[in-house]
Amino acid sequence: MVSKQEQRSEETKRSILQAAGELFASRGYDGVTMREIAKEAKCSHTTIYIYFKDKEALLQQLALPSIELLQIEMSEIKKQIDQPEEQLIRMSMLFIRLCLAQRSMYNLFFNIQSERVDEPNPILAVNEARNGLFVTLKSSMAAFTKLTMEDERCLLFTRIYYFAIHGIVATYQHSHESVEQLMERLTKTFEMTFEVMLEGILSQLSKGANE
Repeated sequence: MVSKQEQRSEETKRSILQAAGELFASRGYDGVTMREIAKEAKCSHTTIYIYFKDKEALLQQLALPSIELLQIEMSEIKKQIDQPEEQLIRMSMLFIRLCLAQRSMYNLFFNIQSERVDEPNPILAVNEARNGLFVTLKSSMAAFTKLTMEDERCLLFTRIYYFAIHGIVATYQHSHESVEQLMERLTKTFEMTFEVMLEGILSQLSKGANE
């Protein structure tokens, strides 16, 4: 049975995370201090450090669950679908839907304190998780293009494809439409975008082979 002290501790931790998420979303990660988060959470500026040593710790607690869930669901798509082109499109649509459903946290989830997508040993766990999503896409891109994961062209094509996914999310990040409205209106457009991109990638490979 959970004691009252443990219950209060969990409530305080949740309040701090909620306050941090709201302040990061409204004012940006760099525009908020630990003291301001503590004030918003209605706890002392010393209490907050009992739970989180710094803003990076808060970032990881806020971002990791959603990124890890996305990784699980993307991996499930790869297991269920054999065709790499369909894998890429389905994973992309999943990625877009999750980001638009939590658009106020999008920058926090994917951009704040980020490192290169091809960094083999990220310092932060959140960047390891972020880069894991990229590797999942890259493995399907390798299968689609019949390139090895080590081929520089595979990294190039995956980067281009990844930029397109983030570009779509950024375009509608501040839309007043709900995620359901956006997906109902634009799913065919998004899917066509990825289909055209993948056709273009194959065209580039064919062009290179003929030169």
